[in-house]
Amino acid sequence: MDALHQKAARLRAELLRLGSTAVAFSGGVDSAYLMYAAHEALGDEAIAVTVRSSAFPRRETAEAEAFCAQAGIRQVWVDLDVLEIPGFAENPPDRCYLCKRQLFRRIQAVAAEQGMASVSEGSNLDDEGDYRPGMRAIAELGVASPLRAAGLTKADIRALSREAGLPTWAKPSLACLASRFAYGETITREGLDRVDQAEQLLSELGFTQARVRVHGTMARIELLPEEFPRLMEPETRTGVVQALRGLGFTYVALDLQGYRTGSMNEIL
Repeated sequence: MDALHQKAARLRAELLRLGSTAVAFSGGVDSAYLMYAAHEALGDEAIAVTVRSSAFPRRETAEAEAFCAQAGIRQVWVDLDVLEIPGFAENPPDRCYLCKRQLFRRIQAVAAEQGMASVSEGSNLDDEGDYRPGMRAIAELGVASPLRAAGLTKADIRALSREAGLPTWAKPSLACLASRFAYGETITREGLDRVDQAEQLLSELGFTQARVRVHGTMARIELLPEEFPRLMEPETRTGVVQALRGLGFTYVALDLQGYRTGSMNEIL
């Protein structure tokens, strides 16, 4: 734990160096710990900026609001229609770059209005190992990444969150719903809502980490391999198939490799 606490101390130093910051706060594991640490270090000189968009799961927005209310953190909301971002709906490989560039420009404008000296976001050291074009936008705009700067991994953040008593320490990883669509497949508002409902269904059935990837009219479900047997129980399997077909999918498949981040990037 000494090494872990040294990283936490580096994080605090990074935040104090910023002086004041607007944290891009989604309510996920990483941004929740960053928001907590920023609030601890800077008090009212750290605010949460949360984006509402059809590309983000609805349950995530509600949980972000509850987190800030419970901790007494000032939260500012930004509405962003990602489908109006030029090129986004066509879903090119650099879709995340196009989105993050617009999103963080909006957050920077809010930060300026609120008198914050910087904008911070919650990527961690593990994020450097995947194809993440959004990181380019973050670098271009000069957005701070305190968790990465402190050398914190996802496992570190979960451990520190648990120690701090944060409810997010064991929260499943979530991501932009647009990441569920095969590159080149047009993203629509209806499609985003369909994925959101499908993943909410799996969550309500108790699956701890689930993705519903979209390939035309086929839904490819990713689950943790240890949870495969439960999905294969006749009543559960039939119910999931019927529910997803009711949402508009023709075929429902289980990915035998199981859940993994960025599986749509495997074709790149």
